[in-house]
Amino acid sequence: MKLVRRFPMLGFILIVYDILVLVKDEALLGDRLFAIKMMSGAQWTMTVGDLLLVLGLFCLFFEVYKSTRTSEAEIIGHILSTLIFVVFLVEFIILKPAGTTVFFLLTLMSLFDVVAGFSITIKTARRDFALDRDSNIVSPAGG
Repeated sequence: MKLVRRFPMLGFILIVYDILVLVKDEALLGDRLFAIKMMSGAQWTMTVGDLLLVLGLFCLFFEVYKSTRTSEAEIIGHILSTLIFVVFLVEFIILKPAGTTVFFLLTLMSLFDVVAGFSITIKTARRDFALDRDSNIVSPAGG
């Protein structure tokens, strides 16, 4: 169970994308899930690709929230997030079915997860620990 909490949520989106597109067909991304007629008269349509982007945004939100903790588990999570980003990037560059706008935006979300995760963790760690300039000893803040 701990591994599931440490594993970046965007990694699950990568797995879902790979199953849907690599196993099935990339045309599946354009399949319409539903359409709603808006009060303005416009027709709003949700596709499979749109749904993956929405799920990716939710995952990114929770990943940024998780990065506010400075435990050892979160450091491992950041390392795994970096590896997930590398997989996203390699797939985007090498695999034809991954050469879509949906996959590119998911790759950007993964990059933002990595950058935000490390930035927030560093900022939080600085707040948690103060440097005593006279003795050069790191001690917990307020102690």
